[in-house]
Amino acid sequence: MSGQVAPAVRLEVLGRLQAWRDDTLLSLGPVQQRVVLAVLAVHANRPVGREQLIDAVWGAAAPAYAVNLLQKHVSGLRRVLEPVRSARAPSQLLTWTDSGYLLSLPPGSVDLEVFDQEVAAARAARAVGDLPAAARALHAALRLWRGPAFDGLFSPFLDAERDRLAERRIGVREERVEVDLAVGDDHDLVPELRQLVAEHPLRERLRGLLMLALYRSGRQAEALAAFREAQKYLAEELGVEPTAQLQQLHMRILATDPTLAGPTAQPAAVSAAPEPEPRPPTPAQLPRGMPDFTGREAELARLHSLVAGNDGDFDRAVVITAIAGTAGVGKTSLAVHWAHQISHLFPDGQLYVNLRGFDPQGAAMEPGEAIRGFLDAFGVPSHRASASLEAQAALYRSLLAGRRVLVVLDNARDAEQVIPLLPGAPGCLVVVTSRSRLFGLVATGAFPVAVDLLSADEARELLARRLGSDRVAAEPEAVDDIIAACAGLPLALSIVAARAAVHPRFPLAALAEELRTARGGLDAFVGESAATDARTVLSWSYQTLSAEAARLFRLLGLHPGPSVTTLAAASLAGVPPPRVRPLLGELVGAHLLDERTPGRFTFHDLLRAYAREQAEAVDSDASRRAAIGRMLDHYLHATNVADRLLYPYRDQLALPPPGPGVTVPELTGLDQALAWFTVEQPVLLAATDLALGTGFETHAAQLAWVLTAFLNSKGHWRDWAASQRAALEAARRLADPAGQATAHRVLGVAYMQLGRYDDAYVHNRQALDLFATLDDNAKQARAHLSLGWVLAHQGRAAEALVHAEQALELSRKMGDRLGEADALSFAGRYHARLGHHQQALDYCERSLELNRAFQDQSHLVNSWYSLGYAHHQTGHHTEAISCYERALALWRELGDRDGHSRTLVDLGDAHDDMGNLDAAQAAWQQALDTLEALGHPDAERVRAKLRTA
Repeated sequence: MSGQVAPAVRLEVLGRLQAWRDDTLLSLGPVQQRVVLAVLAVHANRPVGREQLIDAVWGAAAPAYAVNLLQKHVSGLRRVLEPVRSARAPSQLLTWTDSGYLLSLPPGSVDLEVFDQEVAAARAARAVGDLPAAARALHAALRLWRGPAFDGLFSPFLDAERDRLAERRIGVREERVEVDLAVGDDHDLVPELRQLVAEHPLRERLRGLLMLALYRSGRQAEALAAFREAQKYLAEELGVEPTAQLQQLHMRILATDPTLAGPTAQPAAVSAAPEPEPRPPTPAQLPRGMPDFTGREAELARLHSLVAGNDGDFDRAVVITAIAGTAGVGKTSLAVHWAHQISHLFPDGQLYVNLRGFDPQGAAMEPGEAIRGFLDAFGVPSHRASASLEAQAALYRSLLAGRRVLVVLDNARDAEQVIPLLPGAPGCLVVVTSRSRLFGLVATGAFPVAVDLLSADEARELLARRLGSDRVAAEPEAVDDIIAACAGLPLALSIVAARAAVHPRFPLAALAEELRTARGGLDAFVGESAATDARTVLSWSYQTLSAEAARLFRLLGLHPGPSVTTLAAASLAGVPPPRVRPLLGELVGAHLLDERTPGRFTFHDLLRAYAREQAEAVDSDASRRAAIGRMLDHYLHATNVADRLLYPYRDQLALPPPGPGVTVPELTGLDQALAWFTVEQPVLLAATDLALGTGFETHAAQLAWVLTAFLNSKGHWRDWAASQRAALEAARRLADPAGQATAHRVLGVAYMQLGRYDDAYVHNRQALDLFATLDDNAKQARAHLSLGWVLAHQGRAAEALVHAEQALELSRKMGDRLGEADALSFAGRYHARLGHHQQALDYCERSLELNRAFQDQSHLVNSWYSLGYAHHQTGHHTEAISCYERALALWRELGDRDGHSRTLVDLGDAHDDMGNLDAAQAAWQQALDTLEALGHPDAERVRAKLRTA
């Protein structure tokens, strides 16, 4: 392989995408395949992770099968770029590495790279005063452009990159004109500059160059007119005056400054230095700041002193500030406002996460979930993130080492939740908000900032900004009463201001009287005086709702979060979706609900607590229980439909129809089913816990079952194990030994995937014992096979064989031919491991014979795989390869990526044993691609095979 010469491939992206091999223009295939190549071309000689590439090509619209599509397009590109390459030979141009896909090209093979080199050469020449050389390089750079970058191709990444490159191109054109003027090039630049100004009327640098070109052409009057035109345009469009530089040039032209007359003029006087090349995209996760943020001068001064104390330089230490205060006091608003003010000091990105430390359901975010979100923001592929928190935190700290990143950790529960999220090296600033004082952080050097209630002046300013200064000034006493009743609590003031703004004709004195006479309170807002009781404000806002909206608000307090859809809300209320939509709109308008994305709503945790309190006070136990039952029915039936669509081969639940008032989404395709699971996963897990905690044990067990295949296929094995623990507890409460046995067996499989073989053995053993007690021979046989599988992974093949033989005996006793076939298949594998070659072949061939009679593919595939394994261990490599390939075809048809990847690994081993290294590498690479997509722990074992090969 090393002796082959790589083909001379050139790529052009500055215009329509083109690829050349020597002097031959290549046909690049379908549009999406060209998009993949364009993205890789921009990242030439740098690996692009699979997740990053999928996001660049499809963005949020990525289909469920995006990984397969991407692999197909990569294969197509390899055929186009290297048509003479053998199908078995590895690609020299487009390869897979541990970090992603890598397009390897010699220097100067991409026109964008050449453009950058020419611009860099021009700037270097200009820096040493060689203006003719700078002009030649800039002209050469611009001649590479044939039109807009990636013309005719569209994707989230390419669209953003096209805008970035267009900005670079016009900046280089400005620089080229500037150098031409300085050199004294004799061609007339005025027509070109007039066209550029017409295309980019807000670029004052171009207008200054046009004025200078006109002046040097002896057209002083036109140069002055060009300034007046610029002045008028900027005033009308933006309401601003021209920059000081442009005004200074205008004055010099008026004064016929002799230094403007010839090639010795200094173009730097016309415009700023050449614009720096834009930085690559970086995380910018800060939420939108409040446009009417008020007060907090003392707190902001304290925070700014932190920056000033470091002179804006954080290279000596990781700096942490802990912003603490009571709920609703405005900690998040302050943190986000300040973060926006200092974001420019952190060019490598700004990260933000709500840690939900005081979620009313107690569902605080685990540090690992937060770290995974941060790794995603930096484009780290999922396969690089280990299952352990320690390894994830180490990867996160390594990623931030040497970078200047601002990290905002909002609503932290305690120091223990925060510590794994802290960078390890200097250069970063961490801002933490919490209702707790976070003594653990402060004791280790964190910079504490206490956020108190607003002062009277700050509260008055807040109301003036929300309601208008005239209205506030007209009723000063009423404003004072409102401020006193709200005790300076920003949340309370905001709700009062919202009510006053919605009803502009209400006298503020009337609102103040309502606050004064109302009773109630939220315990979290009880301060030193009764006036700090914010429940008054919340109850008052709630009481303005229509009866139906108020009922919906109360019932939403029963939802486990973190978000609720329109259909889930309809099920909670037991009303049709068209009837619930205006009620949700009413709640959003009253600032009692937040619509984060269309059709998906969230609660502030205080509002959720208040809504739940009202539900407990107003609605009967039976009414609340009925609402929770409808909501759980909604999630159970929808998830069951999605499970049937994605995994039709599984044992399906026989559910009764949804109860009255339950709305179930119509999921009609694989994409919709996968999207449902993906978006609703955190809600479904929370719903499973809620079901267990509220006496809906059957729902808890059933939700855990329908979540099983999705959580397994996506590699969310910890969540899978947690849901099965809930199912096990539910079955125990229901005194359902069959349910306990099933939960034990599935929990054992989840622990197997996590590599917790001892735990897996314990639960499979308990499952087997329970099924034996129940005299359920069919499930007892299946438990024997599961237990044998665990033992085989522990290297105990002889014991595994005993369990497979017992499963075989039970299946024959029942006349279960499919069960007999499965048991023969597993027993054959264990015989092969033990070196019993003839028995292995006999068992596997008998299994295949039985399954062929039934033509059940989900069983037949195991027979083909086991027979291939038996042949492989016997040394019959050709026969093994044939059987493995039959199994692969069935795995693909079943959509089972785990079985498919496992078989590919063994296929590669068989090829390797025959000396077919290229074929072995191809099979292992395909297996690795799937295992990495699954985040499977076996991926490292396959990487080791490829490295060794």
